Amino acid sequence: MSITCFPDTQDKVPTIPVHLTRVGVSGVKKLLKIEREGKRPIVLLPTFDAFVDLPSTQRGIHMSRNPEAISEVLQEAMESTAVEIENVCAEIVSLLLKKHKYARRAEVSMKSDFMFMKKSPVTKMKTQEMTKIMADASGYRDGDKVVIRRMIGAEVVGMTACPCAQESIKESSRQKLLEFLDEETTEKVLNTVSLASHNQRGRGMIMIEVPEQHMIRGEDLIRIIEDSMSSSVCELLKRSDENAVVVHAHEHPMFVEDCVRNMVQKIVNEYSHLPDDTLVTVRQINEESIHRHNAFAEKVAMLGELKYEIEGIEENNQSAKTICN
Repeated sequence: MSITCFPDTQDKVPTIPVHLTRVGVSGVKKLLKIEREGKRPIVLLPTFDAFVDLPSTQRGIHMSRNPEAISEVLQEAMESTAVEIENVCAEIVSLLLKKHKYARRAEVSMKSDFMFMKKSPVTKMKTQEMTKIMADASGYRDGDKVVIRRMIGAEVVGMTACPCAQESIKESSRQKLLEFLDEETTEKVLNTVSLASHNQRGRGMIMIEVPEQHMIRGEDLIRIIEDSMSSSVCELLKRSDENAVVVHAHEHPMFVEDCVRNMVQKIVNEYSHLPDDTLVTVRQINEESIHRHNAFAEKVAMLGELKYEIEGIEENNQSAKTICN
């Protein structure tokens, strides 16, 4: 039986010769297993997007090569003993540029639900918590070599309590208490009880570049994000747990801006060993309870810039302490 040779329509010159920035596939679902030393493997069901650029002289990319590259790399990853998701994306980028000789650059992104175990704050009941874990890689040709940048990230849901509303509640409560209590007792009451405020469901996100010869775990980013809000949340809470979460949140009221700044400081403290040109994106979105809109804050900078800002704050604080002493 003879094999029919079909024409390569993609290689034809387009009628409108315009270079395209990104062409490829999105929404490719695969299975991925991540090994963790001394722990059970993590099983993910990630969704991949994979793109290359297209020169003005080429009518189309060979589209099947993109999911093919994803499948080949994922198959190798399933047989490996250790996998980092940003490296998986980087391998796909490298393979895309091998398969698409005409492309100058390629990019791959991955997002997946990620389950981790935690315990409720008081009863210590084990609960499965779902969050998002992400990875990106982009690469371009630099002569005979390919330069690739890798990023890893996480998105976590938490809780915030509004400081502004809480201050208003505190002031109105002070006026009421002063009707039948002296000032000293009033201040003791206000400093003892948990004061009301309106709450938000916060979504914190970190994306950080992973330089060569370095490793950043998604689990550590999840911890940083959780610790940067008024309180973490838990899927399973008994009454004592619920009380602890609400009280903790109202003892640590935060604006959306506070959450971003907290994440920045923790990133600088934990990853100061990374190169200064490491790209960092930090974002917080708070879903308001008393408005129809959401609150948003973001910081995009190189790690060196973040170090400079944070170290400047710490130096100023230290100088202020010295003057006071």
